[in-house]
Order: sequence, then C-alpha cells, then structure tokens
Amino acid sequence: MDLDNLDWKLLSLLQKDCRISNADLALAVGLSASSCWRRVRALEDAGLIRRYAAQLDPARAGMGFQAIVHVQLTRHDPEKLAEFIRVIDTRPEVVECFATTGQADYHLRVIVRDLETYNQFLETVLFRLSAVASAQTNVILRSVKSYQGIGSQV
Repeated sequence: MDLDNLDWKLLSLLQKDCRISNADLALAVGLSASSCWRRVRALEDAGLIRRYAAQLDPARAGMGFQAIVHVQLTRHDPEKLAEFIRVIDTRPEVVECFATTGQADYHLRVIVRDLETYNQFLETVLFRLSAVASAQTNVILRSVKSYQGIGSQV
C-alpha cells in the first residue's frame, strides 16, 4: 500500500492517541467523518495498523526493574533456535526481542518487579535454554525516550 501525506497524518495521530474519536481525527486532518473512517479502515485492512493498545508506566505498575539483555547463542541449530524463540515469545517479562547483527545474536528488553525477580528469570528461564551461550545485562537507569510509534513521513 502506498501511503500519502494524509495517511501518515492519520497514522501519526492514532499513534499519539488511539482513543481519539473518528470525528476529532477527521477534523484534525481535514476530512469528513465518513472519509476518515474509510481511510482508517483501509489502513487496518492493509495490516499497517496491527492493533490498538494502552502504553503503561512500568514503575507505576510496580515493575521497577528494566534491563536490556544481550544474548549470544551457542550455535544456530534450528531446533534450539526455535525453542529459544518459542520460550521468549511466551514470557511476559520479555516485552521486546530483536535478532540483530553484531556480537549478540538477540537483544531482549525485560521488565520485572525487582532484581530478585530478574535473577529468577535468568536462572529458571534464560539460562536453561540450551541455545543460550551467554547473556550480558545492561540495567536501564532511566528512560530518555520510549517507543512513540514509527516515524512520520510528513
């Protein structure tokens, strides 16, 4: 789907506030309510809008420990890799996982209640996976900028 400036404006506004009413969204981009609804529906149908969600404050939710975990795998054995991905995908404390180039094979963003809970995650989950050779932890001291959506083209 080719996006025009109007599509990017709609996407930008929805990423800032997905609870914006269709009427307010239409007014903000200069469309009629019905035209706006059709455009948003087309973006959803094309898979550009995957879902709508609430962004929580981890600290206020009692999750005071965040870390980036750099994981190196032993080998890229297909079965071990599939197990690693399956387990990581099911773990609620892993909020993001990226396969990357560089020294580490995967980078995980982990959010838990405290250091003890994080250590329990390492010992009972991550280090029990046969694909994992090592993991290095960088504790997140503070968030400077968190995910705000994809960049705008306008």
